[in-house]
Amino acid sequence: MERIISLVIGYAFGLIQTSYIIGRIKGIDIRTKGSGNAGTTNTLRVLGLKAGIITLAVDILKCIAAAVVVRAIYRSTGLAVLYGVYACAGTVLGHDFPFYLGFKGGKGVAASAGMILAFGDWILVPIAAACFFIPAIATRYVSLGSLCLESGFFVSVLVSCLLGRYPLPTGACVEMCVIFGLLTLLNFVQHRANIRRLATGTENKFSIHRS
Repeated sequence: MERIISLVIGYAFGLIQTSYIIGRIKGIDIRTKGSGNAGTTNTLRVLGLKAGIITLAVDILKCIAAAVVVRAIYRSTGLAVLYGVYACAGTVLGHDFPFYLGFKGGKGVAASAGMILAFGDWILVPIAAACFFIPAIATRYVSLGSLCLESGFFVSVLVSCLLGRYPLPTGACVEMCVIFGLLTLLNFVQHRANIRRLATGTENKFSIHRS
């Protein structure tokens, strides 16, 4: 039951569709512009730097907030970290599949960045950052950086669990790795069109079209 509650709380936070809200304030539906994705990169391209930064910040913070709330609720259980991971997973699902927008949201990259920060293993943060920024800057393909970010974090957590770095029962560590693995798979599914374009050399390189 705790897992389901954590997922639901996270999903509720994920329903804060920052780019969609900003777009509506400006009189557009961000999902009908640019790439059609309700996320940071498309917001940067369509609405400019300020809107993009706000979208990135809020989408990161909503995942952190969900984890903080769930951990506070279950702080005495000894599994607060695990339930926080469920909350983060729920936030990504809410961001990607908001029911009130016909389940058409973003791809969960900024929310995943929030998940990495909320997880609280600060050794993994620079590793995850390098996994994103090195390929993204080198190629100017944000999608490639996003795929490397999620994959790199998953592998890092898996290795950390195998090394016994986390004070959790073995079953909880396995469960946590499964969740991160499924989120990585979801990230690849959400980026399937980008992957096809990367393979054919037709993926759009990052640029900001408006100030």
